[in-house]
Amino acid sequence: MKTIYDIQQLLKRFGTIIYIGDRVADLELMEAEMKELYQSQLIETKDYQTAILLLRHEAKLLKEKG
Repeated sequence: MKTIYDIQQLLKRFGTIIYIGDRVADLELMEAEMKELYQSQLIETKDYQTAILLLRHEAKLLKEKG
């Protein structure tokens, strides 16, 4: 998992498609969904950690930019 797109594809496999229109809100919601999947033991620890780092990094960049 290397991009936000990869995270979206993983969520899609579990029937979750996230699009609010606000990119930062989308990223925060994706983070919450990943946490749910991890707590339900549906994804590996490594995938969870990588996804959270990617999502938080992207959100930080967007907040700094705008």
